[in-house]
Amino acid sequence: MAIIDFLANIGGFFANIHILFYIAAYLIGGIPFGLLLTKRFAGVNVKDEGSKSIGATNVLRVVKEKNPKLAKKLAVATLILDALKNILPLSIGTIVGFDASALWMMAILAVIGHCFSPYLNFTGGKGVATGAGAALFLLPIETLIALVVWFIAGRVLKISSLSSLIALAALFLAILFRHGTIPQINSFTPLVIIAFIIIYKHIPNIIRLFKKEEGKVV
Repeated sequence: MAIIDFLANIGGFFANIHILFYIAAYLIGGIPFGLLLTKRFAGVNVKDEGSKSIGATNVLRVVKEKNPKLAKKLAVATLILDALKNILPLSIGTIVGFDASALWMMAILAVIGHCFSPYLNFTGGKGVATGAGAALFLLPIETLIALVVWFIAGRVLKISSLSSLIALAALFLAILFRHGTIPQINSFTPLVIIAFIIIYKHIPNIIRLFKKEEGKVV
């Protein structure tokens, strides 16, 4: 009877639609599009070269050495697909009727999946594009402001990591000035968690920035 009760509890756990969506968000977030695209179309493994990240910046740097035109295409494709890893699940969650708290939980798990992918021994990217996808869906105006800041910073500084961190700060400031906090949940907590993950993954870049050794994207 104890085994039957245990199996029934497990079945009930996985029958919870929120739990299923949370698991799906993590697994979808973990799909290493940058790695898959570069292997398929450029014949390189970004996990073995450059910063060893699966994100768009490393895709651009690694592939650019062989094919500059292809590098830009694959980097843009990686950027879009990594953002869609949050946008599409959140769209479905909204259609299903999830509240803002559940959507933010999905967003966090997708970023965790991207940064600590179950398909790559819990390594991965740095979470910027996937986090931006969530922010664009849940906070579109504030995110557009941050994207403008990111674009300008990127053009002027030509340092991807620094531009991303500046844009992250701009997103917080835009939310603060427009709402005081994240609407509907009245808390910065989900975004703070995502920001913490992104900053944590950028620690090597931050160290290189202080040493003035961080490479530029040209």
